[in-house]
Amino acid sequence: MATRLAARRQPSPTNEPLWVRVTLILVGMVFLALFLVLPLIAVFSEAFRQGFGAYFAALNTADAQSAIRLTLLVAAIAVPLNLVFGVCASWAIAKFEFKGKAFLITLIDLPFSVSPVISGLVYVLLFGTGSVLGPWLKSYNIEILFAVPGIVLATIFVTFPFVARELIPLMQDQGNGDEEAALSLGASGWQTFWRVTLPNIKWGLLYGVLLCNARAMGEFGAVAVVSGKIRGQTTTMPLQVEMFYNEYQGTAAFALASLLALLALVTLVLKTTLEWRFGAELAATGRGH
Repeated sequence: MATRLAARRQPSPTNEPLWVRVTLILVGMVFLALFLVLPLIAVFSEAFRQGFGAYFAALNTADAQSAIRLTLLVAAIAVPLNLVFGVCASWAIAKFEFKGKAFLITLIDLPFSVSPVISGLVYVLLFGTGSVLGPWLKSYNIEILFAVPGIVLATIFVTFPFVARELIPLMQDQGNGDEEAALSLGASGWQTFWRVTLPNIKWGLLYGVLLCNARAMGEFGAVAVVSGKIRGQTTTMPLQVEMFYNEYQGTAAFALASLLALLALVTLVLKTTLEWRFGAELAATGRGH
């Protein structure tokens, strides 16, 4: 009897007093307001401070247009490559046992633990004029640093964990049962992948692509090191925002920053829409949130 009474007196973690729940909700809302909502409001208010005409005029300048085109180009190259790598790496890690598997997972997580600036410096050491590859590249007029290839390489490095890290736990949770059943029925390896594995991971894959794309467009540190910040040639949107701001072109800086923020919000809306529209299927595949 005493044991039952003691168990009843213990507070349940899911049945806290009303004041505790209200306090936690208020703390969360205040935190989000201070560190998320207010900065976004400040960016858009500064962008439109001088009106819509000045806003669109700032986005139509040659420097802004060049930065937008370069950002989209880099994302269009880096994201598909990371998609292929992420699928291959997660397939190998989740479906097979091999030596060095733990080391491969560690390498995939490396960009999460290394500063983007350091990753940019790595490419400078690899392809710079004083490196082993530098003179050879120069002899063939191949430009890596301070050119689009260097920006693409740096972006790929900082974004390649996103797709793999979304798919690895999903594939491990699903196991090999569906693939083994398909193979036992006579399906080939490619047929098994396209008709069984890919449909099972499609929502996790889409999540990874959305996150990868958002990071690719917003990357600053690694790109700043390898790009050289050549106006109109190697400045992506984040770099151009900094250049506009340092030159006291506030409207242009905040207009371009608002465009980046809008892209991030679109990514969030797409993710939320997918969760709402396909919630049951996401839960069934282990990706419901």
